[in-house]
Amino acid sequence: MSDSDLMQLYSRRILALTTAMPHSGRLPAPGGSAMRRSPQCGSSVTVDVAMSGDRIVEFGQEVRACALGQASASVLGSAVIGRSRAEIAQARDELKAMLKQDGTPPAAPFAELEALLPARDYPNRHASILLAWEATLEAIDAA
Repeated sequence: MSDSDLMQLYSRRILALTTAMPHSGRLPAPGGSAMRRSPQCGSSVTVDVAMSGDRIVEFGQEVRACALGQASASVLGSAVIGRSRAEIAQARDELKAMLKQDGTPPAAPFAELEALLPARDYPNRHASILLAWEATLEAIDAA
């Protein structure tokens, strides 16, 4: 990977997302929790949720990941409250398609995932980018 490739991959926009991590930390009494770890890079994300019906009403995340994983978790955290499992799964699927199948970025409220388009060319980073989404879906299922 050349220096210019790294610069593009870790753009200012991605780094800005990592500094504004919404809902950082664990919930004191979650309805469901899940931890996901990427064996490729060692990144990990733990998610706690509280649900009301099929909607997320409380969310906490502990993110230990590269800048790309943190940026993805930041976008998720900024819009996760009030969302259903189906909405999170759809956004996860759209993110996966954007990375792996040249799909378009997810729409609002997850449109900021477009910042991760340069990661499309780095498949070894995809697992870290998807960690928060996978952990959130598992936490919802556990709730």
